[in-house]
Amino acid sequence: MASFVTEVLASSGKLEKEDLSGKISKMSRKVEDTKEEVCDMMNKRYSDFLPSLQGSEELMVQVDEVSKEMDALKNCIESEVQQNIHVAVAEYAKLKQQLEKNTVIITMLGHLKEFHSAMEEFSKSLLEKKYVDAANQLERARAGVDSLKGWKSSQLPLLSALSSELTVQRENLIYHLGDEWKRLVIWKIPSSKEPAALKSFLKVELNLRHASSKDSEAKPPALLCSVLQALAIQGDLQHKIKLFSQVLLKTMLKPLVMYPSLSVRVAEQPGEGTIMALQCLEESHNEKSTPSQVYSKVLLVLRTLHSHLLDVSIGDRKLSAILGELIWEEISQCIIHECLIYSIPTNSNQLEKYNTVIKETEEFEKSLKEMEYLQGDSTELLKYARDVNCHFATKKCKDVIVAARKLMTSKMHNTIKITSDYKLRLPKLPAPALKVKQESKKDEITMENTKQLSAWSLCLPACRISESVQQLMELALGTLCEAVGSSTQCALQLFFTVRNIFQLFYDVVPTYHKENLLKFPHLAAIQHNNCMYLAHHLLTLGHHFRGHLPQPLSEGVATFVDMVPGFRKLGAQCFLAQMNVQRAELLERLSTAHNFCNLDDEDNYIAASKAVRQVIHQLKQLGTVWQDVLPVSIYCKAMGNLLNTAIVEVLAKIMMLEDISSEDGEHLHTLCQTIIEEGPLVFIPLAEENKNKKYQEEVPLHVRKWTTFKELVIVLRANLQEIVDRWADGKGPLASEFSSSELKNLIRALFQNTERRAVALTKIK
Repeated sequence: MASFVTEVLASSGKLEKEDLSGKISKMSRKVEDTKEEVCDMMNKRYSDFLPSLQGSEELMVQVDEVSKEMDALKNCIESEVQQNIHVAVAEYAKLKQQLEKNTVIITMLGHLKEFHSAMEEFSKSLLEKKYVDAANQLERARAGVDSLKGWKSSQLPLLSALSSELTVQRENLIYHLGDEWKRLVIWKIPSSKEPAALKSFLKVELNLRHASSKDSEAKPPALLCSVLQALAIQGDLQHKIKLFSQVLLKTMLKPLVMYPSLSVRVAEQPGEGTIMALQCLEESHNEKSTPSQVYSKVLLVLRTLHSHLLDVSIGDRKLSAILGELIWEEISQCIIHECLIYSIPTNSNQLEKYNTVIKETEEFEKSLKEMEYLQGDSTELLKYARDVNCHFATKKCKDVIVAARKLMTSKMHNTIKITSDYKLRLPKLPAPALKVKQESKKDEITMENTKQLSAWSLCLPACRISESVQQLMELALGTLCEAVGSSTQCALQLFFTVRNIFQLFYDVVPTYHKENLLKFPHLAAIQHNNCMYLAHHLLTLGHHFRGHLPQPLSEGVATFVDMVPGFRKLGAQCFLAQMNVQRAELLERLSTAHNFCNLDDEDNYIAASKAVRQVIHQLKQLGTVWQDVLPVSIYCKAMGNLLNTAIVEVLAKIMMLEDISSEDGEHLHTLCQTIIEEGPLVFIPLAEENKNKKYQEEVPLHVRKWTTFKELVIVLRANLQEIVDRWADGKGPLASEFSSSELKNLIRALFQNTERRAVALTKIK
């Protein structure tokens, strides 16, 4: 009866469902029991740290068996559900939910198993110094913990203990790797308290130890490779290499670049490995190392490091590439600023020799690329070396401006004589289009005018200029010669540097020497000559070089003519300022003469006589100071102007007198006669005394009121008839110098009111 009922129930599917339900309930209990046992074991292992190796292994086997039963039951249920999906959806949904829960738990148990086995393998590899395997197992354990953290339903109290264990073991691995690194790569460096000097760098030493004393391979030892790869897996390699690169740069590479006498010694010592140390072979007389010396020293260091340390693959890159990225920018800038910048030629003739430096730089970078320190094409170092024309021009321009400024701020009173036949020593330049020039000469001969200008027409007059100004002009000429035959960029820089020299003179000299130019008339005259000298040569300087310079300079840009008016104005203003100072002093001296009145008083006469003598003395002093300095024409105009100032002042004071006694007249005549006799003697433009007579006789040409003053002296001693005769009805010499009203006032002051005076006044019309 029972078997019949069973068959009926089985045919309807009810019995199997009841059996499945029972199996699932039984399985759920089994899963929960297994979960508790696993968690208990993990807590004991990683939280309580109790030894349970045998139990854990049995438990892992149990977990595997339960997992297999779960898979079989899951397949059975899924097939049953699919057959009876329309009949038992509600019942199977509940069963499936329970099954998924159990699946989650089994998956979590699998991750715990994975973590445990990874940690066991990690400990084993660490003891055997298989650092790469240990690092990989640690990453495997990390992946297991990360998977457990990813489950939302996961709230295992054990999770924090596992994370803590993972952190502890990672730090343990990093410590072991760091310890191995320190044992294999040993730095000996001076104390940080010592100053960074040559002697302190002699203490620097780097020891790259091998795995064993018998190891003589040219590549990094296997243990070192293992350490470096393990550090890379753990993400700590970049930090370690960065610290290494900083010490390498500071204590070895940069000192080798900066100190010519420093070199590196590489030695292989059994039992100690490869040792690199800095040494001082001999005191170098050169302030800076040559590029070839720097490249050879740096390459020796980097080759040694590549052979014994950096020739290790980290993923798809070499360790040398990582170090190269960290040090290249800094070491290349150091080489540029401490070596290459000083190797730039100072003369265009040396530019061709600089190709050797460019080739050495290319070979240097090529070697670095072969060792994978460098990636890609040309770098800043090679670009700098190749741009030698630009750097030459920049360096040349800087040196020229510094030299020019030094000349401008030097003493002006050191002078040289410029004679009328003086010619600027212009360099011989290759004449372009020679045939065209010859043809043009023939045309000029046929069109020649019979009247020719004098050979001295456009020559600079004889004078004295500052020696520094002549040197400044020679500096400008030398710089323009450098521009001839240079590249367009270089020629432009050099040409405009020459313009900047003259602009700098225009701005600096009047400001720097301002007080002295007002205080010393000698310097004012020299500055006037300096400006005129520069203006004279600037007229033709651009024309001389224009045809030999590249475009656009050859098309008319190369000119200095626009600066000529400025220099002429600057020289004139400087000299006029000094003239105003001298004029003010003359007038101040004459102001002590009490307006030349009441000269019958002895004190007044002494004061007036003293004032006249001081004026003559001042003019003589000026004449001596400016002698052989100013051009003769400028000298005569200047002295004539100052003497005229004194004469006009004396004339004005005398003409203002309303009453001149006979005694006053005699005194006035004496004073004026002194001026007439000694005035011409202030004209001594030339050092040879016998040549100055000509200019002393030409005083009326340079002193505008000289004739007027001489007529006044005659009137002071003349009688009424003589005065009337010299007036000659407005046609005599007096009439050409004085107006009728001025002469009448003078007669009224000199003569008493008598009929004869009245008659004389009527004749002055």
